[in-house]
Amino acid sequence: MDEMTQLRELRADVPVPDRAALAPGRQRLTEAAASGRRVRRLRADWRVAAVGAAAAITVAAVLGTQLGGAAAPSRSGPASTAGTLRLDSPAEVLNRAADALEKQPAGPEPRDDQWIYTRTAQVASQGGPDGSSLSPVTYQPGWVPYDNSAAAENGKDDDYRTARQVYRAANELPDDPARLLTEIRAFYPTGHTAESPPEGKAQHSFRAIGLMAEAYPVSPAVLARIYRAMATIPGVRVTDHLVKDAAGREAIAITRKEDERPEQREILLDPHDFGYVGLRAVVTEDYTYELSNGRTKGPTLKFKAGQILTSEARIEAAVVDAEGQKP
Repeated sequence: MDEMTQLRELRADVPVPDRAALAPGRQRLTEAAASGRRVRRLRADWRVAAVGAAAAITVAAVLGTQLGGAAAPSRSGPASTAGTLRLDSPAEVLNRAADALEKQPAGPEPRDDQWIYTRTAQVASQGGPDGSSLSPVTYQPGWVPYDNSAAAENGKDDDYRTARQVYRAANELPDDPARLLTEIRAFYPTGHTAESPPEGKAQHSFRAIGLMAEAYPVSPAVLARIYRAMATIPGVRVTDHLVKDAAGREAIAITRKEDERPEQREILLDPHDFGYVGLRAVVTEDYTYELSNGRTKGPTLKFKAGQILTSEARIEAAVVDAEGQKP
């Protein structure tokens, strides 16, 4: 599929970007950014997502320095439930996070008739002549049925997962990190076509485990196992200072550079209780991206090292009894 066709399909699902109109379109846009509600597809291309956002969102932004800049580094690291934590080793951070999570109680599984409510903040790159602008922050509520079997069976992609499927698969994950990663890769398969090509094992593992870490609800003990396995994935790093999520909150960034692309995926954790709080895609080196339909050249978008391509923060998450209900 050519890039312009991909952009048209992305744009077709994105409403005119006023705050109210964006609400019903949030799921489609964030699915394109490879990280949607609990059932987001694994195979989305973050570069195409960033370009789609650039084409879809036309309002100039002034938030680049607020969200692109990191919090001032601390010599001792953030204070957390695990004590003072140095951000110099992903294994140290993730294993201490797991230790803390294992001490937290688990809640009950939602009933099949309940809903998963989330409220997120989201920004995306607009490209632009200097490669620096971001869209305005949008805050979007969303409700997904816990047992969404009807949607899974009618009109969804073959890798669609309901919230219930994710919850139960997460609970069955083994303690052994290697076996856990194998099961997560099978649960969130990689691509197998030219349009959706297969990924390397390590990248597949990191993308899939990020989807599982994002799932809500997941018990603290399960999240602890996920973090311990995440620490064993080749190429995983931790940013040596706190970063800002889409809502402007400080977060720990667990990162891995995307294979063969000048971008990295970042899974964001709360620096105090180690819960999942969001994700980002960040440029690792300057590059340009030219829009084309195969016959006619389009505009060239510039992206700079350190620039945020997409960022999404989970502000609230809860199990509720009905669509539209808030905690």
